[in-house]
Amino acid sequence: MKHYFAKTGIILLTFMVFSSCASSGSSPSASSKKKTTKKTYSKKNTVTKKKSYSKRIGKDKHGMPTYSDSSRTRYLRATAYSHMEKEVGAPGRYNAAGSILKYGKTRSVGADWSRLPLGTKFKIVGKPGITYVVDDYGSALVGTNTIDMFHPSLRGMRKWGTRKVTIKIIQMGSWKRSAKLLKGRLHAKHCRKMYYAIKRKRGYSVASN
Repeated sequence: MKHYFAKTGIILLTFMVFSSCASSGSSPSASSKKKTTKKTYSKKNTVTKKKSYSKRIGKDKHGMPTYSDSSRTRYLRATAYSHMEKEVGAPGRYNAAGSILKYGKTRSVGADWSRLPLGTKFKIVGKPGITYVVDDYGSALVGTNTIDMFHPSLRGMRKWGTRKVTIKIIQMGSWKRSAKLLKGRLHAKHCRKMYYAIKRKRGYSVASN
């Protein structure tokens, strides 16, 4: 009888040890599976963020990146100008849209309207209190990723000089309004270039304006 109980006890003990080993052996693979899934998820998120940041599609003659129209963050060359330069043909302190050039919490900027259309609003990283609006253009800006910052004085213009800035677009301007104004100025080579560049990109939607 004693021999019978001893034999039964050994069988039970062997079964318990085997069950314990089996359960502990399966847990590491389950946890590693979870970790792998987590890594894959975070990697996907990183890729998505990079894509939404900006899409570069080339470079201009100054070596600055050209962006797709959907890119809201851009790295640009920024020059400066002033109505006090009294350039030949410049209409005093009026912008290309026919209103007064602004300098305050909202400031006027010149650009190639086929890249940043009339009415585009943006902020410069590092200058959060100022909103810039594209309401002017210039022949030297056409075909480039350069923005021209308006300053009411020559001193301010010279102090700015030429810089490279990162901008964040808060509102895209109007392609239609840009094309409409440019269409009446096709005698000027730089206006023709901007108009036809907009027409190529936007197609029939601006062709009739």
